[in-house]
Amino acid sequence: MDVILKGKYIIRCKIKAVTGLHIGEGNNSIEIGGIDNAVVKDAEGKPYIPGSSLKGKMRSLMEFAEGKVKDELMVVAVKKGDKPEICIHMCDDKECPVCGLFGRNHGKHVTKKEFLKDPNAEGRDFSDAVIPTRLIVRDAKLIDSSITDEMKENLDLEWTEVKFENSIDRITSRATPRQSERVPAGAEFSAEFVVNRYEVDGNDDGQRYLNKFIKAMKLLEDDYLGGHGSRGNGKVKFANIEIVYKDSSDYEKDSSDLKPIATAPSLDQLKLATK
Repeated sequence: MDVILKGKYIIRCKIKAVTGLHIGEGNNSIEIGGIDNAVVKDAEGKPYIPGSSLKGKMRSLMEFAEGKVKDELMVVAVKKGDKPEICIHMCDDKECPVCGLFGRNHGKHVTKKEFLKDPNAEGRDFSDAVIPTRLIVRDAKLIDSSITDEMKENLDLEWTEVKFENSIDRITSRATPRQSERVPAGAEFSAEFVVNRYEVDGNDDGQRYLNKFIKAMKLLEDDYLGGHGSRGNGKVKFANIEIVYKDSSDYEKDSSDLKPIATAPSLDQLKLATK
């Protein structure tokens, strides 16, 4: 397989929390007097959105949107004994928009359909279809000024709020309280994405995968990011969008004067210039 880098689409924008946002830190331990369910924070103690959370959610939404959530099209990523615990889409179709944008893994993979028939199935090797991942997702850092002094007056912690919830036993009516830390509505994060444009065996990607990525952004806006989305958390909007295209030759010269191929205050107003 011949793969040539033709250029890079660099997408910069803000991610605005329209409702409270909870992306957990993955720490199951609870300190005395601490919060049951804390959000992930950087080394400065500020909440941020991990690139892995953004990429994983977008991939999941695209799998559904592109009709890839079928037992014969999903591979077992994590298994628990003889049961598939986590399945994702992966295939050897070189034209697959999901694998093409979000990437494939080397080695042999067993589909869910094969696994349910035989947990010891050998699986198939997709290595012949593997090329460098087109989509790169950076961690999105908090824009400090987006959390105003007025907002801080109503926060429980320096940068976040605490949401109290109760689980109610339907028989005894006993309530089990739980605290969840959230980034408050109105907080904004600085985000950057890169979509690599390749020529694979003489076929130029053009803007195909950039268009697919914009589709993933739109899907995310109408879904949710992080946890507890069905209970009000995680609605986000992309704002102040700027897309710059860098041809491979631009890396050999001063590219500081490159003009964006698109700018828009929101996804609804985004129109791409062909590049």
